[in-house]
Amino acid sequence: MKLKFTGVLLMLFQLSGMAQGTIEDYKRAKEIRSTFNQVYHVPQHIVWSEDGNSFSYRISSKEHKDILYLIDAVAKKKTAVDVVEIAKQMSTLLAQEVTLQTIPDRGLKVMRANELEFIERNSKWKWNTIENKLTKIGEASGQNFERRGGYWGVRGDDSKGDPVESPDKLHTAYIKNSNVYTAKAGDPKSEKQLTFDGSPGEYYTARIQWSGDSRKIVVSKIRKAEIRQLTLLESSPTDQLQPKLQTRDYVKPGDALPQYYPAVIDVEDGQIFRIDPTQVSDQFSLSNIAWRPDNSAITFEYNQRGHQRYDILELSAVNGQTKPLISEVSPSFIDYSGKKYRKDMDNTSEIIWASERDGWNHLYLFDASNGALKNQVTKGNWVVRKVIHADEDNRKVIFEASGMKKGEDPYLIRYYTIGFDGKGLKELTPETANHQATFNKNHTLFVDVFSRVDQAPQAVLRTTDGRTIMDLEQADITDLEATGWKAPEVFASTGRDGKTDIWGIIVRPKNFDSNKKYPVIEYIYAGPHSSFVPKSFYANPSGMYELAELGFVVVQIDGMGTSNRSKDFHDVAWKNLKDAGFPDRIAWMKAAAQAYPYMDIDRVGIYGTSAGGQSSTGALLFHPEFYKVGVSSCGCHDNRMDKIWWNEQWMGTVGKHYEECSNVENASRLEGKLMLIVGELDDNVDPSSTYQLVNQLIKNGKDHEFIMVPGMGHSSGGDYGEKKRRDFFVKHLLGVEPPAWNQY
Repeated sequence: MKLKFTGVLLMLFQLSGMAQGTIEDYKRAKEIRSTFNQVYHVPQHIVWSEDGNSFSYRISSKEHKDILYLIDAVAKKKTAVDVVEIAKQMSTLLAQEVTLQTIPDRGLKVMRANELEFIERNSKWKWNTIENKLTKIGEASGQNFERRGGYWGVRGDDSKGDPVESPDKLHTAYIKNSNVYTAKAGDPKSEKQLTFDGSPGEYYTARIQWSGDSRKIVVSKIRKAEIRQLTLLESSPTDQLQPKLQTRDYVKPGDALPQYYPAVIDVEDGQIFRIDPTQVSDQFSLSNIAWRPDNSAITFEYNQRGHQRYDILELSAVNGQTKPLISEVSPSFIDYSGKKYRKDMDNTSEIIWASERDGWNHLYLFDASNGALKNQVTKGNWVVRKVIHADEDNRKVIFEASGMKKGEDPYLIRYYTIGFDGKGLKELTPETANHQATFNKNHTLFVDVFSRVDQAPQAVLRTTDGRTIMDLEQADITDLEATGWKAPEVFASTGRDGKTDIWGIIVRPKNFDSNKKYPVIEYIYAGPHSSFVPKSFYANPSGMYELAELGFVVVQIDGMGTSNRSKDFHDVAWKNLKDAGFPDRIAWMKAAAQAYPYMDIDRVGIYGTSAGGQSSTGALLFHPEFYKVGVSSCGCHDNRMDKIWWNEQWMGTVGKHYEECSNVENASRLEGKLMLIVGELDDNVDPSSTYQLVNQLIKNGKDHEFIMVPGMGHSSGGDYGEKKRRDFFVKHLLGVEPPAWNQY
């Protein structure tokens, strides 16, 4: 066996001077991972004090030490926490040897500029930097700092729940026999039934909300719907020989959904005002039920199935009238899952609301009493990415935006303030970079960590009136660069329409030689819920560098159909997930190859996971003239098989277009080389989606490779899957036989 492997090694070494994918390349790809942590002095885990005058953060230093700093934002002073001294004093207090490498994040609180609290050895501790004194302030047992487990899609039983006490504590309201009852507190004999039409199939929810004056309640009557169960077979459990069957709540596109009908009930006279059902027909969801401050009405949000109508509605508690306050309608989708923002300002009876009604995601100010539009707050051919804070006293909004600067990458996030009246726009972060801000509680100061994929991070302390008051850190990447690492290149070209700019990055191997020809591999994630090409500095985005070391140029692109650009840019995905921006991606790669002839676009591969798994297979099925080799992990290969919210958000209600976008239905189109990877316990994307694709490939006589990983959930395949993915590209794009791994 050793002789056989020696022969393989000899052959590969002989080829090393003339080809990629050699054993030297494999060795370098394996070793390069250890170099990516050589990025120092980047603030992590920023924690502000309650009063907003001090904060802490930690960095990794060149000496591979983790340093925690306390910052006095008023005095502009930075103090390193003495971990050695803390460990020494803790050893004395506990009468046992304690070694600390760092102060743990668990329970970390900044009390003031010279004092912090943290948890270690199941105890709470206080450290004072002026006195250099450690104090034990209590036990931490009983506090659960572990990450909560549980399945993301589990549906609770809202027909049951504890009695809900009125604000004046004189009454409780509760559910019994599917109906609503009240009773005086502590007097079960005073029980009073308020509804009589509840049943197990149409019950009243236990999520009861009292009005502030304790006179009325709001409760929803629910028309129940059966919940689909996802079935998973665990073939190789660790605690027994025989396989196990697992199930999950898993609602899919087209499934029936529960329907909610709020009702306001006067607990004294029993009068009931019910929602007008015609105004909330065919619900996808009905949410955020809340009482008006004056108890005159409730408001709630209604998302109509198909995601083309989204309303804020009001049900009067005085006359029972149902009326819309704000109504969003769209001929395509309303991106409620990614762009919805609502801020109710009770003192002025106003609502700040996010909308794409003018073709870009912006903020609008509405009169909350009647739904009248008062004014548009933000405007322009750019997008509001996130609202940080709506300051009612000063009538200003702090927000993230991108695309405001002409000529620069339109995805770079900057921070701004603007008045509720749409005037006084002010930029807070002037550097051409992707900014990530952490604000204090009163939104007067923020730590700004900014970088680009081709620019190392910096950190400064800023005020929300636009001043930089303290330099904090400048990242050190000299050790990383000394290994031969070079930053990705940001590249832009026009898309399918010949005018819209498409942005991406290019990663090359360390031993790059422009005289060679390099196959191109695209890492794809084209989900419409966001944009995905990294904008902040990261030494190894999506493992692209490790793959490049084998002899490839690796790229990542945001094509049309992804988010964070105009509404028209985004709408390409509507009922058309198979598009995945491919015409833009292909145009981008052709433009890159025109600029860099060493990029061989006659040999193009693609890989992705989840939605990227769907797209990477779709590349081979729908664009076989360009994409030749693909590796797809845990893909959603038919949108009817996946979770309801994600797929109906972009594809609408189930119709013929679902079949047209299905990799399963189009399996007969396969021409290139395809590898499919799936974890048998994937409860994010139903693994049967992959199995059904495999079934159709077999029925159509299409050659492919399939790897099912026992016990694995939603994943790219783990280390084994990564190894198989690299080998697949080396074999089919480079024409080199990968190492025989079993022989050493």
